[in-house]
Amino acid sequence: MSRPTVRAALTALLGTLVAATAVVVAAPTGSAAAAPTRIMALGDSITGSPGCWRATLWNRLQSTGYTNIDMVGTLPTQGCGVAHDGDNEGHGGFLATNIAGQNQLVGWLSATLPDVVLMHLGTNDVWSNLPNTQILAAFSTMVDQMRASKPTMKILVAKIIPMNPSSCTECAARAVSFNNAIPAWAAGKTTAQSPITVVDQWTGFNTATDTYDGVHPNAAGDQKMSDRWYPALIAALGGVTPSPSVSPSPSVSPSPSASPSPSASPSASASPSPSRPPSPSPSGNPGKSCAVTYVIIGQWPGGFQGELRVVNNGTVPISGWSVRFTFPNGQVISQSWNGQYTQTGSTVTTLNVSWNGQLAPGAGTATGFLASYQGANGTPVPVCTAL
Repeated sequence: MSRPTVRAALTALLGTLVAATAVVVAAPTGSAAAAPTRIMALGDSITGSPGCWRATLWNRLQSTGYTNIDMVGTLPTQGCGVAHDGDNEGHGGFLATNIAGQNQLVGWLSATLPDVVLMHLGTNDVWSNLPNTQILAAFSTMVDQMRASKPTMKILVAKIIPMNPSSCTECAARAVSFNNAIPAWAAGKTTAQSPITVVDQWTGFNTATDTYDGVHPNAAGDQKMSDRWYPALIAALGGVTPSPSVSPSPSVSPSPSASPSPSASPSASASPSPSRPPSPSPSGNPGKSCAVTYVIIGQWPGGFQGELRVVNNGTVPISGWSVRFTFPNGQVISQSWNGQYTQTGSTVTTLNVSWNGQLAPGAGTATGFLASYQGANGTPVPVCTAL
């Protein structure tokens, strides 16, 4: 082979190697999946007991392509009969003023690190006849805490749904007054980095047809609430940059149970007092087990609001549950909801009702009561039995 021919062959070979190298360099090395956007639903029993508007909203998001989201909260799903990511911060009976005054939100934020907050709060404060200025000051405290958790927090604040409970003839007008004060507060508190969007949940909502007790939404009300949250949340999601350094919180398995009714009238002071750790079920059925936590939602002179939080901690679904406990100081239950209560002396037995007995493994529900006490208000030790 002549020298020019060898040179030409070497040149061609070098060109081939360079091209191959270019292909290798240009090939994608793969990228990590984008972190999901974490969304916290923050509120009272309208949001969390069971707050089925969240299930409706989550499924609509999924069906319209917004699948890379993680609903976060320290509370598990409480049923609703459809599969959904049910983690939330919907605390039955809680007042916004107490959440802010006791800095409870700080712990919830640090445990879940949301990017977006949907807040429907103030119903119990309005029911307790607290002034709008005091409620909105609590809102401001919580907004500051959200921004301390994440400076670019997107915050959606609801004008609360109408309320017309039989025990509070003035609540309807108070809710209107409170809602009218929200837009000006939000405008003064919003920032370009962390905007506050007011979502009107009041207009078009009818307590006669959209609630079952004048306060808590029924299925029609849940749909209306979902419909109002959806466009505002979609707009917020467009400007969210999730924090990829934090692992998303795990979702609790959805419960197949029907929708239970949320907690009843709030107390004038709703400070939670968790009891001892959940007690195991003595059920003898293999795989069937439940745990229960006794919580004081609020307490005032001579009375208090309590709640039993039941969770299926077994490996198979349960079709029902019962809880038994003995009051240590002679407390007497006067009203209850979401459970069949029987009290004999100081001993109380609670059975599930039709809509909250069926629980999948990991799913939970809650039942509440009002009671009186004299002197001490000690905490009983409840025992749960899976049926």
